[in-house]
Amino acid sequence: MTINESDAKQTPASKSKIWRILPENLTLVAIALCLAFLIRTFIAEPRYIPSDSMLPTLFTGDRLVVEKVSYKFHPPKTGDIIVFQPPTELQHRGYLKDQAFIKRVIGKPGEVISVAKGKVYLNGQPLEEDYIAEPPNQPFPPVTVPKDEFFVMGDNRNDSNDSRYWGFLPRKNIIGRATFRFWPFDRIGLI
Repeated sequence: MTINESDAKQTPASKSKIWRILPENLTLVAIALCLAFLIRTFIAEPRYIPSDSMLPTLFTGDRLVVEKVSYKFHPPKTGDIIVFQPPTELQHRGYLKDQAFIKRVIGKPGEVISVAKGKVYLNGQPLEEDYIAEPPNQPFPPVTVPKDEFFVMGDNRNDSNDSRYWGFLPRKNIIGRATFRFWPFDRIGLI
């Protein structure tokens, strides 16, 4: 008897066993899919970096975990790296609503932001920014961040489409905070 012949001669008991375990396996698959959906929707999701705007902190092609829970309990802090949906002004310029951006929070509601002499100023004090690619080369007049909005900038100050060009970021557009880089493996770790 060959292997194929023995497979073809399954007993009714073995066929019955297959039918008994099939619902259990389908239930496990359904639970796994539901958990994956719930985690991605409410807790965390993977994202990739599509541009050089966050150099040298993040490189094009880096893969990140964006957590979505902490901002339900407190607002973003200065220095947080956030992922967000483009505000209305960017959508008018052709960006899709579901096209995510990533930038660093520089100013919170009520704070005054300006750029002068290669420095970013927060409430009149220069920020210590050891994470930027190079000092910003264009001045930006002082602006006060409105209620429920944020001022964001890329770490690659001179190659970043950020609040200096399209305005303030509404809090409702924030998806979450970038917390962990999982790709590439040689740069894996917390952000």
